[in-house]
Amino acid sequence: MTGVKGALLVGGTSSDAGKSLIVAGLCRHLARQGIRVAPFKAQNMSNNSVVTLDGGEIGRAQALQAFACGLEPSTRFNPVLLKPGSDRRSHVVVRGQPAGDVGARDYHAWRARLVGIVTDELASLRDDFDVVIGEGAGSVAEINLRPTDIANMGLARSADLPVILVSDIDRGGSLAHLFGTTAVLDAADQRLIAGFVINKFRGDPAILAPGLDQLRGLTGRSTFGVIPYRSDLWIDAEDSLAAPVGRRVGPPDDGADPSAVHLSVAAIRLPRVSNTTDVEALGCEPGVDVTWVDDPASVASADLVVLPGTRATVSDLAWLRSRGLDDALVGRVRRGWPVIGICGGFQMLARHIDDPVESGAGPVEGLGILDLEIGFESGKVLRQVTGTGDGRPITGYEIHHGRVRSSGERPWIVDGHNGPEGAVRGAVRGTHWHGLLASDDFRRDLLRRVAGERGVTGFVAAPDTVVNEIRSAQVDLIADLIGEHLDLAALEAIIEHGPDPRSPVITHRLE
Repeated sequence: MTGVKGALLVGGTSSDAGKSLIVAGLCRHLARQGIRVAPFKAQNMSNNSVVTLDGGEIGRAQALQAFACGLEPSTRFNPVLLKPGSDRRSHVVVRGQPAGDVGARDYHAWRARLVGIVTDELASLRDDFDVVIGEGAGSVAEINLRPTDIANMGLARSADLPVILVSDIDRGGSLAHLFGTTAVLDAADQRLIAGFVINKFRGDPAILAPGLDQLRGLTGRSTFGVIPYRSDLWIDAEDSLAAPVGRRVGPPDDGADPSAVHLSVAAIRLPRVSNTTDVEALGCEPGVDVTWVDDPASVASADLVVLPGTRATVSDLAWLRSRGLDDALVGRVRRGWPVIGICGGFQMLARHIDDPVESGAGPVEGLGILDLEIGFESGKVLRQVTGTGDGRPITGYEIHHGRVRSSGERPWIVDGHNGPEGAVRGAVRGTHWHGLLASDDFRRDLLRRVAGERGVTGFVAAPDTVVNEIRSAQVDLIADLIGEHLDLAALEAIIEHGPDPRSPVITHRLE
């Protein structure tokens, strides 16, 4: 693909179809060819986010895609981020900075301002890079949202972008999804659909081939490739939809030594959980079994419990109590068993929380596990951080409105610029920092302490787990799959030449 210039939008027939990882894989593949490539998602809806070097906030998926390109995360790659705080309202982040809250019904009022921002940012990226690989949001066939769409066909139409549609065949119904998604679009949008990609296929491709031939006959469009299902492709890059209760986090344990001593980790699946990727670092460790849970029995029995971040601390705290998880956590603490609270989860461990900002609830009682007073402020803390923990160098990032107003606990870590951070009481630890568990030496030391606190003898922390190398290997794996199973020459032509104005329009209608 040497010399190729242009742009492409990877759309989907549904959420979680594989758009994010396919964009990451295409970015890595192009970067390997020496092409200057950048990712772009005009509008993301996710509570998984990271902080950029310039103190902005973008979706986690775009940070992974930037990593695939060999770039640092930038607010340019995700100019609009919606962070759901409830089923009907979201916190809006524009060019990395908080811009207010918006309801589902009044979002259309924002469109006039946001559409100019995203199209200008895309144009700027196309000036600065050879290729821009864009990612759509959800399904491109949400025709009820088409008048206010700035992330799918609305963006493609305004920037004249060719679109490939991705469908997850593991869910079933992919051929119907691809046909129906294309057919439901109006004629001008249909002409931008260049072809299809099937994701997560299990079985013999020869059995699928006749269906793809029929799909081409019905739509006039080819399928550029069929990407096989791989159980060893597991890093989640997008949002909490990829963290269902009962799901194990990490690589498959096929071939694991059955005699090895393991640690069990229960990650509490809060309704508005954020930065689910925090527990991926634990899932990378051989002998550490991480599972998303929402029941008291799992919380009571695990070797370690992680209370993760949330976009809605007060309401998720109420949910925690409604399920009896508060009693399970307090019971662990009385037994001296390990608990880690991260950001919103850390805030829940406090004695008191005063939140006039995020929930508007004002003063509420926390779990009372740590001697802390938490107060929410309108200004959001957004910064990358470095420091030390237990004498080990650590890095992370902060995204939160809540502050520690007073603490009677000793700090867990030391922020390199702001001094003491977090809190420790016995086997309970908490911090506002996201990402610190990806610091390898610190994580290994922590797991050894957890094993001792839980009374697990014989657990040995692997000496050579490097989270960034595992993340890179995951991106390389999807890039290798794309290189092997997609028609890259056809994709090159689409990127280079743009949409084909002769693309057929499906006129089938149900009688």
